[in-house]
Amino acid sequence: MNLSARSILADHTKGPILATNEPISFWGGVDPATGKIIDIYHPLHGQSIAGMVLMMPSTRGSCTGSGVLLDLALNGLAPAALIFSQPEDVVTLGALIAAKMFAKTVSVLRLEPEAWHRLAAEKEAAISPDAITSPNLTIRLARIEAGTLDLSERDQAMLAGRDGEVTKLAMEIICAMASNQGATRLIDVVQAHIDGCIYASRANLIFAEKMADMGARVRVPTTMNAISVDRENWQEQGVPANFGAPAARLADAYVRMGCRNTFTCSPYLLETSPVQGDMIAWAESNAVIYANSVLGARTAKHPDFLDLCIAITGRAPLAGVYLEENRKAQRIIHIDAPEGIDDAFWPLIGYLAGKVSPDRIPLLRGLDKVLPSSENMKALCAAFGTTSAAPMLHVEGVTPEAHLVLPDADDVHIAVSQMADGWRLLNEGPETIDLVAIGSPHASLEECRSFANALNGKKVAVTTIITAGRAITAAAKADGTLQRLEASGVKVIPDLCWCSISEPVFPVAARTLMTNSGKYAHYGPGLSGRAVRFGSIADCAAAATTGIAARHLPQWLQV
Repeated sequence: MNLSARSILADHTKGPILATNEPISFWGGVDPATGKIIDIYHPLHGQSIAGMVLMMPSTRGSCTGSGVLLDLALNGLAPAALIFSQPEDVVTLGALIAAKMFAKTVSVLRLEPEAWHRLAAEKEAAISPDAITSPNLTIRLARIEAGTLDLSERDQAMLAGRDGEVTKLAMEIICAMASNQGATRLIDVVQAHIDGCIYASRANLIFAEKMADMGARVRVPTTMNAISVDRENWQEQGVPANFGAPAARLADAYVRMGCRNTFTCSPYLLETSPVQGDMIAWAESNAVIYANSVLGARTAKHPDFLDLCIAITGRAPLAGVYLEENRKAQRIIHIDAPEGIDDAFWPLIGYLAGKVSPDRIPLLRGLDKVLPSSENMKALCAAFGTTSAAPMLHVEGVTPEAHLVLPDADDVHIAVSQMADGWRLLNEGPETIDLVAIGSPHASLEECRSFANALNGKKVAVTTIITAGRAITAAAKADGTLQRLEASGVKVIPDLCWCSISEPVFPVAARTLMTNSGKYAHYGPGLSGRAVRFGSIADCAAAATTGIAARHLPQWLQV
């Protein structure tokens, strides 16, 4: 049989094959310091990807995976090759940056499903620029050519260096990704959101400071994601200088390049939130999914580093969900919404929807009767992004483009029994709680008010922390919510979020945490090394005041 594959990056390399049918988020799923898979829910948990020919359909989860891949490459812990069976942008961009800026090559290839499955059955593979070979198989490589990209005069001028070397570099990276995505031209964007300001690894700092030192400046309004420290208070909080100083430098590098110091993973809560039809360039998976799904704006799930390149040039590849034909639902998920649901229903459904639609945009049907709030949709989108690679979803009767459905979309069903199983999966931790974690993604003003109302003036018995953006924290102070929370003993911390928090802000002695976030319930065990419990805001408030998380299913799942 004549087998072929697309070569995105290929060098002479070889290694044992490590294959999985389940995608992984490199951020929160792979430790850049060891190369080991830390996602406790992944079938390869505990295995090292260093030097392996790593095969998976695609990746999922956070846009920060590109920085993790770059850090692995700089540490000598990267896979020998990454072989996908579906389009993949996040770690592909990390590999492009590693090769282009640091002369560290990680081969990236894409195979048709049949060839992928045949190679996955092999024990080892050797890769050259022309072929993949194994003891029983030879697959020829065809290079992706960039010559089909139709650049405007302005694009060509930037590519030729008219606006300086750093803009030229940014345009080269954009063009390489455009070719990988099959784009034929670039488009203007009206705003950007930077995800790479989280100090997930030293690679993020090396890249950002190099770009800032070269004179990079953003040319469209650009907000910044949550960072890894409370920028103004990390020293007083006891954060070690060997972490706090580089994390602060990383944030400062992006501010030097003209980005706003918004420091929030919920940019849709800002006054600059886009509107339906806006072409934007956002990174941060939950923000991308919310912008596309709820707001009707258009953005790809841009990897870290590409977000800055687009902000510098104001141009993005016209591909993926920038195009209406790629925004159509390919799967219809029928959901049996129980009676009497609370706010924990929404992250649970998002988490399960991602599991049954890991590689395609779904339409969720059956939720229009329970009318989710913006906070409910925020929680749903964030949890969906942890288990699915799709950059958006639709909710029938709720989201603005829910009419976009392919005529041959298939059907799946989420029954109440599956919800109960999902609840148990996210509640494997013990009953005794040491920490309550609210704000992943960053809490909205309404969530802060709801938690204060649930406490009803009671003092917390365990450490309880809400992470929120600066704008929301200021609004909570203005309307008295912040004072109510602090009077109960709740800490409200700006700038960082639960997915970037570290000791000692994360209490060293805590062994089990409780969260209302489906996203953090999934990532928390791998990121923190602690057990996790999951529940509603009321459940979290009860745990905060008693130190106990109830074992039983919520009432709405006891049917």
